[in-house]
Amino acid sequence: MQANTPLEIKKKRPIKKWLLISLSIMALVLISAGIFVNVYTNKSLPKLSGETAIAGLTKEATVIRDQEGVPHIKAGSEKDLYMAQGYTQAQDRLFQMDLSRRQASGMLSEVVGEATIDRDKFFRTLGLKRAAKASLSAYDQESLQVLQWFADGVNAYIKEAKKEGKLPLEFTLLGYEPSEWTPLDSLTIGKYMAFDLGGHWQGQAFRYWAMDHLSKEEAIELFPSYPKDASAILSSYENIKLDIQDTFASAVFPREFNGSNNWAVSGKKTVSGKPLLADDPHLGLATPSIWYQMHLTSPSQNVSGVIFAGVPGIILGHNEKIAWGVTNTGPDVQDLYIEKRSPQDDSKFLHNGKWEQAKLIKEPIAVKGKKTIPYEVTETRHGPVISEFALDKKKDTVLAMKWTALMPSTELQAVLNMNRAQDWDEFEKALEGFHVPTQNFVFAGQDGTIAYKANGKIPIRKKGDGLLPVPGWTDDYEWTGFIPWDQLPRSVNPDNGFLATANNKVINDRYPYHISHHWAQPYRYMRIEEYLTSKEKLTANDMKKLQMDQKNLYAREFVPSFLKVLKEQKLTAPEKEALSLLENWNYEDDPEYGAPLVFHLWMKELPRVLFAEKIPKEMDELFEGKQQAVDELLRKALNGKKSVWIDNKGGIEKVLHSSLKNVLAAIQDQYGNDPSAWKWGEYHQVYFAHPLSSASPVLEWVFNRQKPIPAGGSQVTVQAAAYEEDGVVDHGAPWRFVADLSDLSKAYHNNSPGQSGHFRSEWYSNQLKNWVEGTYHKTSLTSYGEKKFVLKLEPGK
Repeated sequence: MQANTPLEIKKKRPIKKWLLISLSIMALVLISAGIFVNVYTNKSLPKLSGETAIAGLTKEATVIRDQEGVPHIKAGSEKDLYMAQGYTQAQDRLFQMDLSRRQASGMLSEVVGEATIDRDKFFRTLGLKRAAKASLSAYDQESLQVLQWFADGVNAYIKEAKKEGKLPLEFTLLGYEPSEWTPLDSLTIGKYMAFDLGGHWQGQAFRYWAMDHLSKEEAIELFPSYPKDASAILSSYENIKLDIQDTFASAVFPREFNGSNNWAVSGKKTVSGKPLLADDPHLGLATPSIWYQMHLTSPSQNVSGVIFAGVPGIILGHNEKIAWGVTNTGPDVQDLYIEKRSPQDDSKFLHNGKWEQAKLIKEPIAVKGKKTIPYEVTETRHGPVISEFALDKKKDTVLAMKWTALMPSTELQAVLNMNRAQDWDEFEKALEGFHVPTQNFVFAGQDGTIAYKANGKIPIRKKGDGLLPVPGWTDDYEWTGFIPWDQLPRSVNPDNGFLATANNKVINDRYPYHISHHWAQPYRYMRIEEYLTSKEKLTANDMKKLQMDQKNLYAREFVPSFLKVLKEQKLTAPEKEALSLLENWNYEDDPEYGAPLVFHLWMKELPRVLFAEKIPKEMDELFEGKQQAVDELLRKALNGKKSVWIDNKGGIEKVLHSSLKNVLAAIQDQYGNDPSAWKWGEYHQVYFAHPLSSASPVLEWVFNRQKPIPAGGSQVTVQAAAYEEDGVVDHGAPWRFVADLSDLSKAYHNNSPGQSGHFRSEWYSNQLKNWVEGTYHKTSLTSYGEKKFVLKLEPGK
């Protein structure tokens, strides 16, 4: 169990990655061999001007890079366009692309070594690549052809880079060369994004543990709501024993509420009389950016925006008629099924009184410098047995995962159709093919339409509601289908003149289907709504200001109540000074203010005070919705209602006071005793880490010369900036986007830290400062700025 120790603020350091052990040794050897010489690294920079021959092109295609390094590709056919897109992406992001497909496929150990074996086992068990392979047969011929053309372009660059000895430095450091790109690789990366945006299985595992290890009252207080069919589900646990704590110690969990903001404003609320649209998807902040910005032009389309490196098309952005963006809906699309294994045959599992044969899938894992590890995945009728990936045991009872993303799906087909859509009807029709992950699409058209749809496959359950693991040996808890596409949450041209989502609850109690128990804290949405309703007429600059808004409505809810409670306590002088900071705060998470430092660390300390003695660290990792649970406990206690967790800690006064003492001791130790000198930005700093930078100080200097920068905002402000225990901001909006539908020949972007994945490129980290300051660049569909590079891709042999 964790000890209930005072908060300790960790010193700033780059976030350690799973490459640490093997790369540290490798880096010293390779550096001593003189790898880092200017001649070598300059040689691997992509060619930006002149002419290059690519086998397979039918006619010349042109790649014009503007002053921000954004490639504008013009081609006379779809084939030439997507080949050029694949080639250009590989020029700038080849190592990122290769690492992405390896991570999603469970093939990191082949090039990294033993440090990533458990990670590989986890992703082999999930089977994202198997799901991508099953999806190939669901795609239409046109989409499959696009995937192949894109792969041909990537392979043209790989072949060229190998021949001319100009592969990115990272390949040399790791001692391997990339293999041929395939359509399957692009689809596997797409499946990984469904994983990264979550599905709530870990919360089911945590709640099972809670029911088994805590009192019923303690456990239920941590649930987002009381489980449907609870008595039947809980009675099914009799004679069932699952070792949740050890089973998932090595599991990989996506960031909770990998959320986003988006909104569309009707022309009746804008200065131009045409709609405005803004989108800033929140994902990991890293070098290079998870997004790659591009502009694609062919006879059938003219579309600009961003895509994941390794995937064709444009997933978010605009064309000449429409603009669109997304946030994560976060539905319950994963279920854990408890499976009973046959005592006579460990490959069979009970279902409706019969032993069914499971699929046994060979997934040998190659390990750099070691023998290949034989590994086998077991799949029941519900999905992969996820509870045994890190344990070499054949237990009598296991957990299998059912998940929409492990089914065939056609997201790329939808994306290609979205790119060519000219109005809401065509765009919504394209969404029929977008199955996973479920996203809140916001749309604006030049015809004045604004629209919203929560789009994707969301299961309908015969019994149960996604809160707890359910029996797999009966068909009582099977999925019976999905919410009909024409009944998914939707709104077109609402009377209030705007649509907005921020991972908030998107339905009311009258909606007939279950979507989720898990919604983000409502404060970002509340602030967006507050801002958009406060002005009669809005402009694109207002949209930019709102994306950088630092108003903290979370603090505005709780701080007055905290101050009222603690005024009755005996406080020390430092405690009074800290509370004075909060009392005089305007609730802006400004990096120059001290109040946000006190508030946010206080809110992080409260769960430790409440839970650390009873919830082990391993289970805390699975505790989905922890902050929302704490918020509800606080609301109950502050309103005079009983809370077993708070009462067990001596009541709300003692909980607030003891947690404040811990926080102030940590702040004083790190930043001194003078509250007037404390600054949020001294703790809260953004750092776009390269995956190899944590391997050694030298590699950190090479790949991350820019040290952490003080940043405003937080996880609850519209300017999203979530952070780790050491204060390093590693999650937010890598890409910010604003479009004014009065002139869709251009739009405004920030894609941080920059376009290029090559550390010697001028576009490697040139947008990082802009991310902190809220500066955007304009990308045009018709012109390319003062500084430009023109590369002509010619048909070759």
